[in-house]
Amino acid sequence: MAKKVFLIDVAKCSGCQCCQVACKDEHCGNDWMPIARPQPDTGQFWIKVNENVCGTRPKVRIHYIPTLCNHCDDPACVKAAENGAVYKRSDGLVIIDPEKAVGQKQIMEACPYGAIYWNEKLNIPQKCTGCAHLLDSGYEKPRCVENCPHDAIVFGDEEELKDHILGASMLKPELGLHPNVYYRNIPGQFIAGTVYDPVEKEVIIGARVRAVTGGKVYKTTTNQYGDFWFEDLAIGFFDVYIEQKGYKEKSFIGLHTVDCINLGDIPLELLEST
Repeated sequence: MAKKVFLIDVAKCSGCQCCQVACKDEHCGNDWMPIARPQPDTGQFWIKVNENVCGTRPKVRIHYIPTLCNHCDDPACVKAAENGAVYKRSDGLVIIDPEKAVGQKQIMEACPYGAIYWNEKLNIPQKCTGCAHLLDSGYEKPRCVENCPHDAIVFGDEEELKDHILGASMLKPELGLHPNVYYRNIPGQFIAGTVYDPVEKEVIIGARVRAVTGGKVYKTTTNQYGDFWFEDLAIGFFDVYIEQKGYKEKSFIGLHTVDCINLGDIPLELLEST
């Protein structure tokens, strides 16, 4: 059987949480043994839409990243489980056996993505099943995929989606677990600011701005509002230089984009006339 994968386009996700609602509707109060026992009404999100807020007002960007079990090729939960309580199906979906997994809290603790939850009432670990019970009944898609109004989540055969997976990213690839949930268009970091003349109390339009890191130089100019943006930057150290005819150069050295950076309102000082 062909291996299944998820492909999530972050640029299409509006944060509406329709996927979360669909998951709850499918699994809360429903017993899908031998695949899954009922999901609790609260406390568990087998798919969860995480809001990411970057920057400070008024230079802010928000994006949403739906997260779920990565159905890894080399799952940490399988290694942690005893008596075959977690297994990988021929279609690639990783399933926790609700009967064998009773009392095995180490299964939840082994997941580096935080995608496995503990059900205190049932004394079992639980997570996304990829709606395996539906697939086994002839359905083509998990409920979260079916319910996304923006087609931000795609589910299908790895071979059929290979062209779309090419260049996509995954969460924590450094762990070597080979996740099968891929992401496209996760925004990088940004550096932004507003350039103005403090004497005239006017923004400066068309000022030249450079962001330098290593051997790379990014260039832009301030827009009609005096704003500049460098977007989709990697995490690293940047030197930013602002130049405009008749004004002294302004520089910011060693900016670290571990967080998005709003330099705020930046005054330029006039050159002394000779």
